[in-house]
Amino acid sequence: MSRLAQTHGLTDVQQEILSTVRDFVDKEIIPVATELEHRDEYPQDIVDGLKELGLFGLMIPEEYGGLGESLLTYALCVEEIARGWMSVSGIINTHFIVAYMLKQHGTQEQREHFLPRMAAGDVRGAFSMSEPGLGSDVSAITSKAVRDGDEYVLNGQKMWLTNGGTSTLVAVLTRSDEGHPEGTAPHKSMTTFLVEKEPGFGEVRPGLTIPGKIDKMGYKGVDTTELIMDGLRIPANRVLGGESGRGFYQMMDGVEVGRVNVAARGCGVAQRAFELGVAYAQQRHTFGKAIAQHQAIQFKLAEMATKVEAAHAMMVNAARKKDSGERNDLEAGMAKYLASEYCKEVVEDAFRIHGGYGFSKEYEIERLYREAPMLLIGEGTAEIQKMIIGRRLLEEYRFQG
Repeated sequence: MSRLAQTHGLTDVQQEILSTVRDFVDKEIIPVATELEHRDEYPQDIVDGLKELGLFGLMIPEEYGGLGESLLTYALCVEEIARGWMSVSGIINTHFIVAYMLKQHGTQEQREHFLPRMAAGDVRGAFSMSEPGLGSDVSAITSKAVRDGDEYVLNGQKMWLTNGGTSTLVAVLTRSDEGHPEGTAPHKSMTTFLVEKEPGFGEVRPGLTIPGKIDKMGYKGVDTTELIMDGLRIPANRVLGGESGRGFYQMMDGVEVGRVNVAARGCGVAQRAFELGVAYAQQRHTFGKAIAQHQAIQFKLAEMATKVEAAHAMMVNAARKKDSGERNDLEAGMAKYLASEYCKEVVEDAFRIHGGYGFSKEYEIERLYREAPMLLIGEGTAEIQKMIIGRRLLEEYRFQG
């Protein structure tokens, strides 16, 4: 176990889970990650291994067949997995967000129907908010759901759907004006639908098409797709929570814990970049000595390690705050913002330490250099995080004049 990014106060069970996950990462993910990433190949064997470990049900309550662990345990596992290959943590994260939304907001029938199969990994989750012209403005959603008897008819195009092809359950956010008169605030007229589908691409159920994988700079292996709804019929009992108009709040709750997850991913990638940088600095010699002996490199390593520690501490704080039942949007926003920015900087410093070899696909740091930018965008850009942080600070420090 490395000296950096230690978490104090963990139970014996938490430590055992983390040790098991770390061993799996070292033996089953790191040795094959770069090769699979270069081929943009879905890591089926790795996913099957995580299924055997029970990772798909880590936070699902025991009554539904899960392990019933905390957000902190989950985030620390994600940190370890991202240290091996960030794409694998993305496969787990989207599944986890849908399971969390079902646990928090689903009807009893919905929880009983989906959660046991999600805990076993037999149902894989994905969630869909974004649209081609949407960006960070969720209120501008144009996809629409119209009530038709005991069903809803959904039409629209969604974008940036992680696990779009491999998932069998998608939580889809659309506009639904039913019961909401004209002039209602946009966020009060949105509904989340639980859409079951077949895995794969093309028409995966009548009215629902997954066109194919989006070719990306990094974050490869995991399938990122569009989702096109054209007369898609969904039973009314598949409205999350059984009540329309609650979708925005349900999704934001899911994204809030997702931000802790993205922070954990940033911590994991930064840790791996530091490991690669500090190892290479002791192997590479210039001017008669290892470059780690040059003060300029030591300063760089010191800055990298400090950023790894700071990001980890903020991520742990945000997870523990959520586990305590307290509001944590401030802490989650800060953790996501700092961890993603520091991850980018630590990866770039490790890249610089590698010199020209960092530009070669033979070295792992080249992959990390392409992966880190996704964290600056996922679950809200840095600008969105700063807006959330700023608003919450003004609530907490309201001037009494």
